[in-house]
Amino acid sequence: MKPTPAVRRRAQKVLAALAELYPDAHCALDHQTPIQLLVATILSAQCTDARVNLVTPALFARYKTVRDFARAQPRELERLIASTGFFRNKAKNIIACCQAILDRHNGEVPGTLEELVELPGVGRKTANVILGNAFGVPGITVDTHVGRLSRRLGLTAHDDPVKVEFDLMALVPEADWTVFSHRLIFHGRRVCAARGPNCAGCAMSRFCPRVGVAADG
Repeated sequence: MKPTPAVRRRAQKVLAALAELYPDAHCALDHQTPIQLLVATILSAQCTDARVNLVTPALFARYKTVRDFARAQPRELERLIASTGFFRNKAKNIIACCQAILDRHNGEVPGTLEELVELPGVGRKTANVILGNAFGVPGITVDTHVGRLSRRLGLTAHDDPVKVEFDLMALVPEADWTVFSHRLIFHGRRVCAARGPNCAGCAMSRFCPRVGVAADG
């Protein structure tokens, strides 16, 4: 279903407000290479980026390449990532993912959505993080912040992340997909929290449906 003119107008206001608020929004996961970003993104599931960034320096000093991760001993990897939570499953996914990259892509992290989502432990959210921040390919990352704010701002009515992604793709210029995701995430962390959002201090309250103002006013 195509977005209504009112939703399109609201989306333009959201884009402008976010660009003014967060001109330097960026990926919060520290990384230098595509494989580092891929591993960090897997670790970030049910974990804060800040916690992941505390873990990855020692992790990346121990495992430097796809081959290193593919050949990792599960117990050792689990020990290094334990504080990120769900560490056994994450270690299993990291090792399996890197083995697949080694077998299917000659040890190079692939640069297309289709190839990335075929890797163990990699869904559309993780794939879009990699594409947008490691390869410069625009992608909308629907994490909990992006999903929550998109619904609150009336940009989507869906809970399913894939449906939210496609709704946003229809509203946001493709060139802005990656930075738009970062800006929504920044706003979700700093202002529009899951509990107790600071609506009074929000630059978008004047057109946010949550506060009862006409969406196209």
